[in-house]
Amino acid sequence: MSEIIDARARACPQPVLLAGKALKNADEVVIIVDNTNARQNVSKFAKSQGCEVKVEEKPDGIYLSLTRSAACAIMETPAATGIVIFIGSDIVGRGENTELGRLLMQSFLNTIQSLPNRPESIIFMNNGVKLVAEDSHVLGELRQLAEAGIEFLACGTCLSRLGLSDKIAIGQVSNMFTIADVMTKAAKVISL
Repeated sequence: MSEIIDARARACPQPVLLAGKALKNADEVVIIVDNTNARQNVSKFAKSQGCEVKVEEKPDGIYLSLTRSAACAIMETPAATGIVIFIGSDIVGRGENTELGRLLMQSFLNTIQSLPNRPESIIFMNNGVKLVAEDSHVLGELRQLAEAGIEFLACGTCLSRLGLSDKIAIGQVSNMFTIADVMTKAAKVISL
């Protein structure tokens, strides 16, 4: 059974959610999107589910053909594991002294390196994405954490809105679906 989904003009994470819902009921899904971020997000999601993805760019949109094989099944949520840190600002705290907030962020990231229970992932959203950009004052700390195997996910919408899409220095550009998925699978989410 084949299903066609028009996800043009839909904000993140709607194209991915629509694709996931359609894949539960159809062996083949064609989802139409209108931007490269949606194409990347839907493709990444479908591949994570074991589906084959074919992309065709047409004048009226980007057509993604998702084919479910016997190996492609919507994966069940595994048991919660690990710690995730959510960073929604480039400073720690809410005071007027931003220099103190910057120093506290740097100190926090330095401290994580020496803890026995390190996080599996650190998620950066809103102004927090400034920390993974080229001119970040904590790039040294983040590189050390990356070398220790910690995954960094930066909100693609946030990077775009702040004009930092082409200035990411560490980690990977992510989307709301992946971020929400990582957070809901975590045993513990710590928010700064």
